[in-house]
Amino acid sequence: MRRRRGLWIILLAAPLVLVAADTVYWEFAVRRLEEGFAAWLAQQRAAGWTEVHQAPVRGGWPLAATLTVTDVTLQGGEPDIPGGLAWSAETVVLRVALPQPGVLDVVPAGRQRLRIAGSPDITYVADRLRLVVPLDAAPWPRFVDLAADNLHADTPLGGDAGAGSLRLRLDIRPEARTGEPLITFALKASSITPPSGVVRPLGPRIAAFAADGALNGPMPAGHSLADRAAAWRDGGGSLELRHLTLGWGPLDLNASATLALDEQLQPMGAGNARVIGYAETLDALASHAAISRSAATAAKAVLSLLANSPDDGSPPDVEVPLTLQYRTLSMRQVPLVRLPELDWP
Repeated sequence: MRRRRGLWIILLAAPLVLVAADTVYWEFAVRRLEEGFAAWLAQQRAAGWTEVHQAPVRGGWPLAATLTVTDVTLQGGEPDIPGGLAWSAETVVLRVALPQPGVLDVVPAGRQRLRIAGSPDITYVADRLRLVVPLDAAPWPRFVDLAADNLHADTPLGGDAGAGSLRLRLDIRPEARTGEPLITFALKASSITPPSGVVRPLGPRIAAFAADGALNGPMPAGHSLADRAAAWRDGGGSLELRHLTLGWGPLDLNASATLALDEQLQPMGAGNARVIGYAETLDALASHAAISRSAATAAKAVLSLLANSPDDGSPPDVEVPLTLQYRTLSMRQVPLVRLPELDWP
């Protein structure tokens, strides 16, 4: 009888012990989160940023430690960001799942505003917006994951721009040397709506866009962006686009390229592209004055000679080399478009 009674006591006490242990662990985790948030704020203020927010509210028990912060405003960034940066959000939730104490989820919610380099505000909302970084992200996070669903932005260029889905992954190695990847990236987006105020020669919506690659070279140093760009170039810096895909109206594009900066700090490089729908795309670009009609005619003539027409009746495709030099994008020595000069502050 005593043995059975002892067993019942153990069965009843075990859940209470687990709840107590989880509560103690949650208290430790939420306190660590508060200390980390306070330390991050102190670092930003020491770097010249200004920040305003309401008092954080604890939460998340029993599965996570959370801090809910409302009326958040962050402003600063000069001289690294010429003209500075300002960002605000109605609510930001900082969350650390108790089974993953080394990973921080940052979940902004409600209406947000972003202003870069003194440009007009961009107001945006999303059904889901989530940023994931390591909790010990100092001075640079080892990785950054960004996810957004049904993102809508009111931009100065007009109209409601947005994306149905957006995913971005960055892996960062600040100790990278010449020829080594400083940042590797993978970006995927779908159902993209460019602002109505910009030229949309291939239609009002981009079905899909994806790119992955690496920014190679050592972490640049310098007082201005131009100094840093020159240091990155002189250190052997390059942008490697390993794979880029774009589906927009008649255009189905797969490409790869390697880019760098020339002596005038303008982009230069070379790559290859496989294109489906090239004739319709060139006609649309010419009709919207994105390229000249003579360039479109010359490009179509060259591509028609190189195109492969599948036996199954599917649209012809063509693979062509591309070069970018002296701000001119060319295809097999046929100039396509002259790019605007990149002005480094």
